[in-house]
Amino acid sequence: MASLVVLKFETPDGAQQGLTLTEKLQKQQLTEVLDAATVIWPQGKSKPKTRHLGNLTKVGALDGAFWGMLFGILFFVPVLGMAVGAAFGAMAGHFAHYGISNEFIDQVRQKITKGKSALFLLVGETTTDRVAAAFKALPPFEIISTNLTREQERKLKDEFEAAA
Repeated sequence: MASLVVLKFETPDGAQQGLTLTEKLQKQQLTEVLDAATVIWPQGKSKPKTRHLGNLTKVGALDGAFWGMLFGILFFVPVLGMAVGAAFGAMAGHFAHYGISNEFIDQVRQKITKGKSALFLLVGETTTDRVAAAFKALPPFEIISTNLTREQERKLKDEFEAAA
């Protein structure tokens, strides 16, 4: 079973620090990163900078369409207006079929704001105790996560591979 984990950092550089540690833990085979993306929202900017990190992930991971749609719903709908917002609202409902609830979307949207950053990870098997111990060395962060069943993960991959 895969889990979508979001680590919210209080600084714009926290996500990069988390990513560096995650890459190290993956090389040590302590976590399996199926896909990843970062959001960095510098103070004074009207929108965050997002980046899909396909280069560190496994073959068959989600593509940029998934992350683009998710980040569109999370961060760009308020900027685009009501007509586009309604369309994205329908897509948000569609994400619920994959274990990504409206509550999850609302929680992430409220917590990742100007001056903060986030690391989005779709992870498989993880040696939880060792990974948790390693992450204690990072600056303070908050974990926001939703678990996906194998069926939800398969549906999500199928959906976005078809869209690509």
